[in-house]
Amino acid sequence: MTGETIAIGLAVLAGLVSLWAGAREAWLQMRLSCYGLHAEGVVVDQEHEPADDCSTPVIEFTDRQGRAVRFRPVATGLGLRLALGAHVPVVYLPERPASARVSTRKHRLSRIVGLFAGSMIFLGVAVGVVLTR
Repeated sequence: MTGETIAIGLAVLAGLVSLWAGAREAWLQMRLSCYGLHAEGVVVDQEHEPADDCSTPVIEFTDRQGRAVRFRPVATGLGLRLALGAHVPVVYLPERPASARVSTRKHRLSRIVGLFAGSMIFLGVAVGVVLTR
């Protein structure tokens, strides 16, 4: 196998994994919109990774059984920052409260769009390399 063939294979694999993750997130968002319960969450902490400039908020809410649930949003980044103490809408599946998501339009779309865009970039690079051979 040549290095080029391996690179193409890795690009295709990365694209397919991103596509699968985007489809999975879209499926979860659909389930949340149909069966999800809504709650109000509060940003109770900000976790900082040593090598990262951004922090990840930790959000806590109370599920319908009265249990406190903490989670970290799957979508983070510059336009998605949440201040410590901020109140945010949360949606979760009753059987899986730990899979909760921040229920703002910006948070719902950012992860799905990012994953699908990433998959198209990787797959596009692989197709481009194959076509220019």
